[in-house]
Amino acid sequence: MLATIRSPRFKDELKATLRIAAPLALAQLAQMGMGLTDTVLLGALGRDALAAGGLGSGLFFTTTIVVQGLVMSVGILVAHARGADEPHKIPALLRSGYILAALAALPLMLLLWHIEPLLLLIGEPQQLAHDVTNYIRILLFAVPASLWLGVQRSYLAAVDNTRLVMVVAFGALLLNGFLNYGLIHGAFGLPEMGYLGSCTATLIAVWAMFVATTIGMRRAESHTFAPAPIDWRVVRELVALGWPIAVTMGVEILLFLVGALMMGVLGATALAAHHVTINVASVTFMVPLAVAQAANVRVGFHMGAHEPLAARRAAFTAFAMGVSFMAVAAIAMLIAPYQLALLFNLDPMDASDAEVIDLIARLMLICAFFQVFDGAQTIAAGALRGMKDTRVPAVLAGLSYWGVGFPVAWTLAFPLGWGGPGVWWGLAIGLATAAVVLNTRF
Repeated sequence: MLATIRSPRFKDELKATLRIAAPLALAQLAQMGMGLTDTVLLGALGRDALAAGGLGSGLFFTTTIVVQGLVMSVGILVAHARGADEPHKIPALLRSGYILAALAALPLMLLLWHIEPLLLLIGEPQQLAHDVTNYIRILLFAVPASLWLGVQRSYLAAVDNTRLVMVVAFGALLLNGFLNYGLIHGAFGLPEMGYLGSCTATLIAVWAMFVATTIGMRRAESHTFAPAPIDWRVVRELVALGWPIAVTMGVEILLFLVGALMMGVLGATALAAHHVTINVASVTFMVPLAVAQAANVRVGFHMGAHEPLAARRAAFTAFAMGVSFMAVAAIAMLIAPYQLALLFNLDPMDASDAEVIDLIARLMLICAFFQVFDGAQTIAAGALRGMKDTRVPAVLAGLSYWGVGFPVAWTLAFPLGWGGPGVWWGLAIGLATAAVVLNTRF
């Protein structure tokens, strides 16, 4: 009798989580595809163009992703409102999210406009800093659209309409590829802009995504766009809930950025191996990231309905899904590390490439170790956000990454002489610590 009662509940929760997470994961993979398209097409212009475009787009997307954490609070509060059967609150939350995104866009655009002195300060070559600045000064005009898209995606996840996010993302992937090639090389009747054609294409694609999503939302739920006065109390509530999310995302991204810098200090072989391995890890991470967003929504919905046991079940369902997927990914890395390395066009008969392949295989084994922990920590963070618990998790994550992960990575890599594997063991231990403390907090 007990199994008969519980099974449908788990099955229903599993379906609800999948309905939200699957389109989000595909949308995030499509967005990664946009970056891959940029890289491949810029590579045809040579090393300098690839370096400027790669660093420019990396800086843009890293900073906007962190700031998007601020507006993820929209989805949390919308999910709570739906669970509490208070749909009248939702239009004000969406409007306030747009206002918060617009306010956050201004300082970010100002920072990106003056990026050249910062690049020179950290020791980038003058010509590269100049080229990156020219690239970013076009791309930065996509900041408002990018942050508004963050609001829309958070909202659409909360109202169970992530299919729109997926469709728009794949449309943008195709548009970005077409415009990238056309504007870089002057094809299809478009002007030839060289490496600046890539950022112009991305600028247009991001705005097209925002416009297309807005049209889709208006058709699906026109009542959410009804005119109303600005409620600054709601804006403040979004800020209070959202800034710790942005901090959490920032400290994690910064840890991996510093990890890449440490690999660079160890030499070109270490940095190349790191780049390949982190790309593989980024692809697998898209699934638990999407599941975490679904957990955010499902836990928030049940907490809004004052059903903590249902919220607990939703979190455990998401945990089981995400960790199971990452366990499968870990097994694949353990079984075929060399085969994964060879997917990146490295030649095992070339001596320098052979060194990179060997190090990739070693790093892939460490990457396999932290797959489950990476999935567990991000899903725990998503579930806690659904409970409106964002400040304590931000502190716990910061201590895990920088109080444990970074010191271990530096100690193993340099004083103990472990090199690249030492850096990766530090990252793995930092993620494992975050997984333990965040799940304990939940």
